[in-house]
Amino acid sequence: MSMFFRFLYSLLFLLLIISCKNDKTSSADAKSGATKWVDTLIYSDETHFKSLKQITFGGDNAEAYWSFDDKQLVFQSNNKGWNVNCDQMFLMNVDETFKDNMPPMVSTGKGRTTCAYFLPDNEHIIYASTHLGGEDCPETPLRKNGKYIWPIYDTYDIFVADLEGNIVNQLTNEPGYDAEPTVSPKGDKIVFTSDRSGDIELYTMNLDGSDVKQITFELGYDGGAFFSPDGTKIIFRSSRPKTEEDIKEYKDLLAEGLVQPTEMELYICNADGSDLRQLTDLGNANWSPFFHPSGEKILFSSNFESERGFPFNLYMIDLDGKNLERVTHSDTFDAFPVFSNDGKKLIFSSNRNNGGGHDTNLFIAEWQD
Repeated sequence: MSMFFRFLYSLLFLLLIISCKNDKTSSADAKSGATKWVDTLIYSDETHFKSLKQITFGGDNAEAYWSFDDKQLVFQSNNKGWNVNCDQMFLMNVDETFKDNMPPMVSTGKGRTTCAYFLPDNEHIIYASTHLGGEDCPETPLRKNGKYIWPIYDTYDIFVADLEGNIVNQLTNEPGYDAEPTVSPKGDKIVFTSDRSGDIELYTMNLDGSDVKQITFELGYDGGAFFSPDGTKIIFRSSRPKTEEDIKEYKDLLAEGLVQPTEMELYICNADGSDLRQLTDLGNANWSPFFHPSGEKILFSSNFESERGFPFNLYMIDLDGKNLERVTHSDTFDAFPVFSNDGKKLIFSSNRNNGGGHDTNLFIAEWQD
């Protein structure tokens, strides 16, 4: 997922930045100019947020996931002040903020990492890393033939580490891309993305890496998958090429270890891959989906209302594709929404309140329906 984040960040870098001063009745985001309520980080009409707290203050911070007991968070960051050159994994308690201090790193500090997730014991995490392929950060091409692309590194594998950063197990050993793992709330299965079949598909496995099963089979990139609260369903993003031209372009890019992520829709299926159906048909990029605590709605990020690629905002939709609702009202970037296991809080990444720069930070909202 982080490569798509890098793609979005590169687009964001091209936007015109406008700084506005506060007035007596409202304030404006230093980057977007969107109206906020007085003395808060919340934009007008963001009625699902009872409160909002910023917890990181620099670099690109994304894909933050809760421990099963909701006491800790693991997230990825490339904050230069934390002595990293590309995404590494960091650990924090939920009541902490990191403005002038650095959280503990729980990845190796080598290669590039993505998509950490807690295991049910709250004492271990899983994440994908390229460190076995080399200690340096792999290059990140973002354009090919004038179009935005991102790489599928064949050196990604999935590892288990303790909270001290010690790797205790390697869950994947197949050649090619193995990444984007998340864990069922039931605590019994992992879903992940792999190109071991020759296409980019979803797989499930046990927590120890055994009993690997492919659950998607259609041509196109399937990734960024999450289980429903009861573990019976999976929501994910997909770019499914339809025309001969699109299919050829997809296959040609994939042969070079590349994917074009500008057109994606959300799909939902049972945890074993059955009853697969398309959930959204909005156009542009619809991604980073996560189940609402009720299990009856999906929260996701999209730019389907955008003409130039931005902004990305959070939206909510029923499992039958009805009752689409806009949740955030930024003029730049909101994505990676993840509910706490008790359903009371939401963490997400945003460009709001970044002082007119390009930093993407983590925010925790108290959620109200």
